[in-house]
Order: sequence, then C-alpha cells, then structure tokens
Amino acid sequence: MANIVDNFINVPNQKEEDFWTGSIIEHIRELAYTGKPTGIFNPSDSGNRILDKIYFKNMPLDLRSTLADTEVNFKGLKLSVPLYLGDMSFGALSGNPNIAIARAAEITKTFAGTGEGGLLPEIRDNRRIYVQWASARFGVDYKTINSGSGIVIKIGQGAKPGIGGHLPAGKVTEKISRARRIPENIDAISPAPHHDIYSIEDLSQRIEALKIATGKPVFVKVAATNYIPYIVTGIARSGADGVIIDGQGAGTGATPEVIRDNLGIPIELAVAASHDALVRENLRDKFRIIAAGRVTGALDAAKLYALGADVVSMGTAILISMGCIMVRKCNLGFCPTALTNKIDGKRIYDVDFGVNNIVNFITGFRLELAGILDNLGFNSIKELTGRKDLLAAKNISKGAADVLKIHAESNSTIMLDDFKPNKKYLNEIITKGEVPITSMGSTASPEVARPSRIIDFLRLDGAQVTRPPIDPYRENIDTSFYLAHGRIKIPMPVIIDASSEPEDVRSSLYWASMFTGSVIVDKSYKKGFKKMTILKNGNLLVKNNIRYGPAGGHGLDGFIIFPEKYQELRLSDLDINLKNNGTRYNFDLLVYLNNLRNTGDIIKYLALGADTIILNGGIFTDALNNNYSNLNEKALNFLIVIRRELALIAGAMGVSNLQYSVTGNRELMRGVNLDIDIESRIKVDEAGSL
Repeated sequence: MANIVDNFINVPNQKEEDFWTGSIIEHIRELAYTGKPTGIFNPSDSGNRILDKIYFKNMPLDLRSTLADTEVNFKGLKLSVPLYLGDMSFGALSGNPNIAIARAAEITKTFAGTGEGGLLPEIRDNRRIYVQWASARFGVDYKTINSGSGIVIKIGQGAKPGIGGHLPAGKVTEKISRARRIPENIDAISPAPHHDIYSIEDLSQRIEALKIATGKPVFVKVAATNYIPYIVTGIARSGADGVIIDGQGAGTGATPEVIRDNLGIPIELAVAASHDALVRENLRDKFRIIAAGRVTGALDAAKLYALGADVVSMGTAILISMGCIMVRKCNLGFCPTALTNKIDGKRIYDVDFGVNNIVNFITGFRLELAGILDNLGFNSIKELTGRKDLLAAKNISKGAADVLKIHAESNSTIMLDDFKPNKKYLNEIITKGEVPITSMGSTASPEVARPSRIIDFLRLDGAQVTRPPIDPYRENIDTSFYLAHGRIKIPMPVIIDASSEPEDVRSSLYWASMFTGSVIVDKSYKKGFKKMTILKNGNLLVKNNIRYGPAGGHGLDGFIIFPEKYQELRLSDLDINLKNNGTRYNFDLLVYLNNLRNTGDIIKYLALGADTIILNGGIFTDALNNNYSNLNEKALNFLIVIRRELALIAGAMGVSNLQYSVTGNRELMRGVNLDIDIESRIKVDEAGSL
C-alpha cells in the first residue's frame, strides 16, 4: 500500500550553511498552517545577500490592520497579488504537487508556470498557467501551447545558466515517458541552446510565431547573467510581453554543483539594472518584469517591486509551504515528502494537503505585503513598483550601490574568512567519477558561505541570447593548453604537484596522468622545465628543481605565483603589467593553489590571467579522507572530472576553447558586492553594470 504524505515532517537539523535557514522555513510553515502573518518577517538579520542589506527608509516592521490593495491586472489576468508560482516541471515534481500548485493558483487568483515537460491532464484545462517552451520541447504540441493563459520561452534559469534541463534516468518512469514522449529510464537532457534560436532575430521570429499560433502573451525566461540589461532590452525589442529573470542561487531539481555555485548574478542587481535600462530606452511601458530567485516572503518581494519588478516568482518557498524539508535529494527521486520523488507508487503526495498549504501561504503572504504597503503609506501595490527612492542600504559596496541606484549609508570593505575546503564535493568526485549534481539552490559564496578569497566574490557569465551556449554533452569543448610557446601541450590547464605526497598517492596520480596525458610535478622525475622564475610574496626567485611528468622535457620561461592572502591581485597585476609593456605572451603565468573549492576556481584564475593552475597534491590526499583503497581509480576520477567540469563551465559560458577565449578575459566575470577599489584593480565590473 502506498504511503500517502498528508502532513508536515520535522525539518532535520542543518549540518551545513544554508540560505533557507530554520527561521525562514519556520515562517513559511507558520503561514501555511494559519494563513495569517503574526508580523512582517525580516530574514535579513544574518543574511549575506545584498537584498538582505537593503531596507525601506522610515518603515516600521509592525503589522497593522490594513485595507491596502494588492490586486493587479496582468496580461489579461486579474491577480490578487503579483505572484507567480515558479516553473517546476512534471518530472522534477512528482505530479500531484504540480496539480496542487495549479489548483492553488486558481483559488488564490495568482498564476503558475508549468516548467519543462509535458502537461498532466489534470492541469491542461487550468487557465492560470503559463506553459513553457523549452529547448527540448518535451511533450509540447499545438494543444499544449494553447493551454493556459501564456507561454514562457525558457532560454535560461538561475540555477544553471548556459546549460539545459536534466531529469535523471531514474526519475523517467512510464508516466513521465508518456507525458514527455521520451524513452523510459534514460536521462532527459535538454540541449543548452534552442536549435532554432541563436540570435535576437531568431528569438523575435519565435515570439511572433507563438503569438500567431496562440494569441497569448509570450514571456522569455533568462538567467540573471553579466549582460542582463542588454538581454532584457533585446527581449523587449523582440516583441515579448515580458521577461522572467531568474537570479543566482535559485532552486532546481538537478544542477551540476560547479555551475550552480559559479555562474549567474543576484536577482536584486539584475532587476534594478534591467528596469533602468528599459526606462532609459523607452521600453518599460507594457513590458513586464518577473523576478525570481531566493524570494523568501513579502519583505523580499516588496524590495524587488521597489527595485523594478512587476511580479515576483516563488519556487522553493512554495515547496517549503507544501512540506519540503530541504534534504537536497530532489534529483535522486527519494524525496521523503513525496514532492520530488520517483513516480513509482510507493509514496504519494496528497493533493488536497498541498492545495490547502499553498492557499494559506499565499493568503498570509498577501496580508503581510498589504501590511508593508500600509506602513509605507500606499493604498495599492501599483504605487510601489520602481520606487528606489524608498530604499537605502548598509554595508554594501559602492559598485553595488551604483548598480542599484540607491543610497548606501556605508560602503563595505573586503572581509575574508578562513578557507573551508569543500571535502564533500571533492570526495564525491574521486569516489564516483562523475560531475556532482545537487538540488534546491546554492550555498556558495558570497551570498551564503562567507568569502575567504577574492575569487569568492566573482561570478562567471552564462551564455544566452547575446551569444548561444555550447552544449558540452553533445559538442566538443577544447580544454587543452599550449605552454612554452607551443612546445608543450597539456590536455587541461591543470598541473598536479605530488612531490610532497606519500609514495602510494604520488604513484597513483602519476599512473592516472598516463591515461589522461596530464602533468604531474614530482622531484623524482628527471624531465622538466629548465627555466622557471617563481614569484613569491613579491620576490623573484630562481628555482630549477621542480620536475614535470609525461609532458615535460622542454625549457620554459614564466612565473609561478605562490599562495598568499591576495594572490589574485598578484596574478592580475602581473598579467596587466606584462600586457602594458608588450611582453605578456613571452611568458607563461602559472598559479599555485593550496586549496580548491571546486573547478570554478580554476576558470576564475584563468580569466584573471593565468595560463595554467598548479594544484597542491594535498587537495587530492585530503579528499581521500584517510581511505586509501582503490587509489588508482580515485586519482583517475579526480583528473577526469576536473576536465569534464572545465568543459561544462566553458560550454555554459559559450566558449569552445579555454585557452584562447578565457585566459585573461575578465569580461567573463562580474564582482558581487566586492570592494570597488579591488574591482578596479583587477578590471572586473560589478554585477549588473553596463
């Protein structure tokens, strides 16, 4: 007999830092229980987001009895509150939760996205749904796109900019197979680009075709990335009715951890910059902005409305209101709450339970938002959109304040915590030999984990609209690098220094390098670079005793930059100075890393000017966690997965060749709340900058 989930399960103690803290989850559940707020919830007490540091000037946080109007007319729909129940597909969710969300949208007079994949019969006739047109077009036909009230062309999403959707094979059961029209038990991986949308002109044609076919409004969903103001104005000129901007850290069913934690920018910077660009270009009238990504409640929403959003989208918060306990196993299909589990009849989510919870949560959200409007002296929600003059901030950088165009009472200076290695990620790499996949939003720096290095403030770009991504699952990405003026070719810009590791570890890494063509540093090998200048703590030292493995044997003039507190500044200064005096390409710049959070670190150092990264072999040894079994296999996994992740990030950025497109290309990065003097020195703009 199936286990019917019709009650809340206790939330387990959080063992790691998480954006969705116990207090946030408790507040969402309280609204879902009662439908009545007890006060205006402020999640920002300990938050690291820029949005947490923004506040309404002279606004109390007490809740009053209010008559403020939260209703809006939105593209033919009358909304009780400007709220979109985010795009979550049938497959990512287990069916009944999709039905509950669609029914709750009808009851509360909000609206909901269907996400990628086919429509359930129980959802198809609901009017308050927006059907998604994604790159794979799973289960999409003429009848599908004529369901609901609108269409969303999904170009990107905040959890994984530049790559397509991924429903693991284990979750592709018979029901999913029929709805999506795909084989059972095979990974459903969407192409990174739409293969009929490679330019703004292509997008314009697709928007027009869908409007002619359906007569419905068409929105375009994109991830918040470096060029978001240009992307949004381009979408507006293409005839779309609006845009859904999905910020970094947004939740999803399955995303590569290395993409989630390194690509994309915060929603607050993206919305503010996009709103201003549309106003400047006289494109704002009738064009609507939906803001998504880590919206926890009414106060977050109110801030985003004031920054320029017309509607906010909630995904993870809706799941929490339905009973989600944030175990981050959505992609595996074993969800204890039956929200995201494999559809096998063993555990079933109760639709009525879900509908009741969502309706209560939205009712409480609406009342809390009305209380905020009342405290601001407004009679309607329409008075709030774009009112940046009501906002101020504390402890954000000047660059962030300039993008937001709000007053900052004090500018933050760089604060670095001690480095905490990501042992869970590294151990998964070496034991499974696969790119780690995760769920339910990012826990990375600078918005959750405290930054410990300058690169923790830097975010990489995701290709979309202005340039297409390259599908790393189906297309070739060249990760090889030439050093020593082309005399040495290595398969990826990574060298492992195993010279100080135990003999068995050193031997395994060397064995693995034979299969991958990788380079291993080991003093016991006689081949090596003969001329190497080492830059350490500002001093130039000559050192000739570092020896390289299979790819060695040629002389090399260059610099090795050893670890120090602001190693990124040393690298960037050297790269820029050598370029300025015309000698940059006479030398190779090698950066020595003692720590690695994930492969995104390597890409960031390349973009700051490095030609290759030397990883301390202790990174691999620490990942073993004192388990020295199957060393050869683990060493091989380590090298293979790093190379795969380099290709995955490159493809997501729209780059087919790492060396010629990434090295020294700072335009691929943006700073997030990083000290403006440091941004200026390394020549990286603030996220959202034009």
